Amino acid sequence: MSCYNASRKVLNWTSAIVHTDLLRVVSRRLVLAIKTQSITTMATQEEECKGNLKAQLAKLFEVSLKVTVPNEADVDPLIAACTGKFGDYQCNNAMGLWSKIKGKGTQFRGPPAVGEAIKNNLPTSEMIDSCSVAGPGFVNVVLSKNWMAKGIQKMLVEGIDTWAPQPPVKTAVVDFSSPNIAKEMHVGHLRSTIIGDTLARMLEFSKVKVLRRNHVGDWGTQFGMLIEFLFEKFPNFEDATETAIGDLQAFYKASKQRFDSDPAFKERAQQAVVRLQGGEEKYRRAWAQICEISRTEFHKVYQRLGVHLEEKGESFYNPYIPGVIEGLTKQGLVEESQGARVIFIEGINIPLIVVKSDGGFNYASTDLAALWYRLNEEKAEWIIYVTDVGQQQHFDMLFKAAKRAGWLPQGDNYPKASHVGFGLVLGEDGKRFRTRNTEVVRLVDLLDEAKNRSKAALIERGKGEEWTEEEIESTADAVGYGAVKYADLKNNRLTNYTFNFDQMLNDKGNTAVYLLYAHARICSIIRRSGKDVEELKNKGTLVLEHKDERDLGLHLLQFAEVVEEACTNLLPNVVCDYLYNLSEIFSKFYSNAECKVIGSDKETSRLLLCEATAVVMRKCFNLLGITPIYKI
Repeated sequence: MSCYNASRKVLNWTSAIVHTDLLRVVSRRLVLAIKTQSITTMATQEEECKGNLKAQLAKLFEVSLKVTVPNEADVDPLIAACTGKFGDYQCNNAMGLWSKIKGKGTQFRGPPAVGEAIKNNLPTSEMIDSCSVAGPGFVNVVLSKNWMAKGIQKMLVEGIDTWAPQPPVKTAVVDFSSPNIAKEMHVGHLRSTIIGDTLARMLEFSKVKVLRRNHVGDWGTQFGMLIEFLFEKFPNFEDATETAIGDLQAFYKASKQRFDSDPAFKERAQQAVVRLQGGEEKYRRAWAQICEISRTEFHKVYQRLGVHLEEKGESFYNPYIPGVIEGLTKQGLVEESQGARVIFIEGINIPLIVVKSDGGFNYASTDLAALWYRLNEEKAEWIIYVTDVGQQQHFDMLFKAAKRAGWLPQGDNYPKASHVGFGLVLGEDGKRFRTRNTEVVRLVDLLDEAKNRSKAALIERGKGEEWTEEEIESTADAVGYGAVKYADLKNNRLTNYTFNFDQMLNDKGNTAVYLLYAHARICSIIRRSGKDVEELKNKGTLVLEHKDERDLGLHLLQFAEVVEEACTNLLPNVVCDYLYNLSEIFSKFYSNAECKVIGSDKETSRLLLCEATAVVMRKCFNLLGITPIYKI
């Protein structure tokens, strides 16, 4: 049984309301039997939920709720982390249950009494140290520090993968980056590439097979002018290299200018599109040449960012479009409208155009074919599209059309498709991020500047004399590129954010630089101890006696539910918030004189706590696509 949904049913229970003493006795015996049966399976359930505190507590409270209100079906445990001082977690079912059961002859006299019963009916578990009821029936839970310590040490021995979420899907497609052929990747592609890579990493950590798809714009009418311009500039076009063509963006602009100003060239370009789409060999080779030069440019960006994608562009899905449109037409979804063929979507006043009035296909045609392919050929259960928020309506219409066709179920059930929108990258003037001459910033140049600034900072700190050139370069890569990624990911993706090198490369505050240095300092503490941390994992014992130790331990144990939340809601900033808070909690622990690590009588335990913090930080960095550093 998966614990991805912590409220999943353990038992099905239905019973009539009973009023006689005899029936009450029988009912209590049945309840006791269920409670006993549930306790015997609890160890298995906890094993399935290991790592996720909220899910494990939900399993315990699920049993209690069945006992407390046996006649109320489908009561899901409402578990939340405590924000106050009364406990670590809280069960918040009492008030909602009271509104359901009052007036039904219940023995309870208000939410506090319901809360007390929920508390008293909890099965025994070494996970819980104590429980209390506060206010209108909130059941506060204090976790056992011994149980917490064992859980952290077990993770150190077995690996952090044991804390991975368990989503109810086996295969997912993440469609991200998706630049256009013959155009430079710019800062707008940065967000799609970074966010998409992180979502893919989180799902891969969760044991999902992720198909990373780069849906490049490699088909369409613009290729006619590009091919014709290529023939004109390079009669022996197959000899044309990236170096010969030069700046691909300038090549595109020159061909567009020629297309707009020269009617004869425009006519030849239009004929070139027909020949290309007709499969004429010379034109296909020229098209392939242009695509390959673009891929070389794209690869420079992906290499710097450490991002891996499999290209399946518009041209890949093009052969599937006629069959998909025909199928939708047979279902009665496609209608004629002003010479075009469209699908009307309920609640939206414009139709989804699937065949243009000139008989050509468009963006929607390709996306329908891609969605069909991903569902039927690749058997994806979750298809995630990462684009700017401006495309929200397009994808909303696409998904509604797919539901009308029966490709996707109604509601939020699997298989499902999700649009992950994101805001703009702004300059310090509050406008779309551009250079002074209003040109869009090349992504390669942006990333190189981040690395160069990072390298300069290392040299300024005197590392040029202490480190090898290779160490300088690898650290500058990690810090520079990591800083750009984190500055994007730490924001809620729906908001705009301001691109500022000075802020993102600051070594103080919520930045990648600060976090990478914090990780390096932890590694330094472990090295200075002179102890073999691998040996300590198996022979030492971790304890959480001091409050600051316990606070750090609790935050470490909350890693699994944080990643699950980030995965479920497709919000990478949730992981960033967790990571920054982890570094702050560790700092408080380490700076406390009562929690001295090296040379203290608790050295082994505290070194293990340091190592656990470093392990979790590294996994957070990994999910965010950031390379950790081990010394500063």
